[in-house]
Amino acid sequence: MAAHEELPADADAAAIEQLHSIRESIDNIDAALIHLLAERFKFTQSVGRLKAAHGLPAADPARELMQIDRLRGLAEEAHLDPAFAEKFLNFIIAEVIHHHVKIAGGESVAPGRAAGAAPAASPAASPITAS
Repeated sequence: MAAHEELPADADAAAIEQLHSIRESIDNIDAALIHLLAERFKFTQSVGRLKAAHGLPAADPARELMQIDRLRGLAEEAHLDPAFAEKFLNFIIAEVIHHHVKIAGGESVAPGRAAGAAPAASPAASPITAS
């Protein structure tokens, strides 16, 4: 488990309590994102197997562009930077295509795990500090 920041001895107790509450909400959202990504990758694995079974290409550039446009629009509506949303989706698309190529080659790929990736490092080795 990652170490927590040292707080000044004279820190306002109410502010610290509010900080912990906000961070708990962030942690809950992070957990939901991970679960949603896992579900998404289960479906993309099904797409990859279907494409492989029918000799379809791993990538679908027209669909990818439509998805990027759609997600940029959703990001704008949600007041999220559309460029960030596009980078995020491009990262996911690249991973999905990589999985589809592996599946087409007869390799097994665990949903959501980078193909050929080593097991995840311990949390202490890679703390998340974006909160």
